[in-house]
Amino acid sequence: MDGEFKLQCPIPLNDYPHITMAHGGGGKLSHQLIADMFRPLFANDFIQAEHDGVLLPIDGAKMAFTTDSHVIQPLFYPGGDIGSLAVYGTVNDLSMCGARPLYLSLSFIIEEGLPMQTLWRIVQSIKLAADRTGVQIVTGDTKVVHRTNGADLFINTAGIGSLEHSLIIQPASIEVGDVIILNGDLGRHGIAVMAYREGLEFESQIESDCAPLNDIVQSLLNAKIPIHCMRDLTRGGLVSALVEISQKAGKRFEINESTIPIREDVRGACEILGFDPLFVANEGKFITFVPPAFTEKTLDSMRQHPLGRDAVVIGTVRPGEPRVLATNSFGGSRILFMFSGEQLPRIC
Repeated sequence: MDGEFKLQCPIPLNDYPHITMAHGGGGKLSHQLIADMFRPLFANDFIQAEHDGVLLPIDGAKMAFTTDSHVIQPLFYPGGDIGSLAVYGTVNDLSMCGARPLYLSLSFIIEEGLPMQTLWRIVQSIKLAADRTGVQIVTGDTKVVHRTNGADLFINTAGIGSLEHSLIIQPASIEVGDVIILNGDLGRHGIAVMAYREGLEFESQIESDCAPLNDIVQSLLNAKIPIHCMRDLTRGGLVSALVEISQKAGKRFEINESTIPIREDVRGACEILGFDPLFVANEGKFITFVPPAFTEKTLDSMRQHPLGRDAVVIGTVRPGEPRVLATNSFGGSRILFMFSGEQLPRIC
């Protein structure tokens, strides 16, 4: 074919001849696909920011743009469903850029055999989530495909938001001395989905923390807090987010594990299932990096919001080699790495 590309793949194809579920799980292999294959091939100033979305100057205005695909089993779970997850996930990515979410696209890939009543429930959930966050669904698409592994549904969304401040909220803005603040307890989403899917019963039902973060982020911006960076803790949980940001920022992060809030029921479930809650996905949690002089103001602002009542400082940015070092209550420490396998499949 005239003009056909004949480039050598930067990933050793003999070592990785096939895509596995771990490539899409938010871990080391997923990161390798992005860093070694996608990003070099499509390199430009926008994609190099390596953030939850991209900031685009359009006719003098500053806009944020992001896209996401949502794959989860089961479609409904305690505390949420794929419909609300699709809206909140995209809204949250825009919010992590410091943008006010405005417009969403919505595309469905539906396997034949999906009950019409199931689709109607999900569409209603999308409507309620859009109303709650104040975004409008303005365009979309629908495709029906042959059934593969049962009647299933996949949703792709893209979102546009406006930036109404002069902050540059991205990993490159992080400075030595910044404090790392978490808005609440970890692990509920991943454990809720896993337990429900596998029919596991605990003393109390664990519900997902799936929630929109645009309102709590807007409260921080309204308080004039000079936010340097934010990241929601979805696939790969807290650790994957910290490791990715550390590498991009070129900074060392030191966190105190004993200050990280984890509910006892979630901690117990993780022990039974053999998971580390620091790697488990969340859908209503985020970290923010702010100058130390704004620590109390940030905490006060977060704690006035329902999604930030348990906000806490979990770490500090230090000079040194980019890495994430966690200290426990006994004084021991460990270097945190992005997991290389697949811990919790198909949960966001």
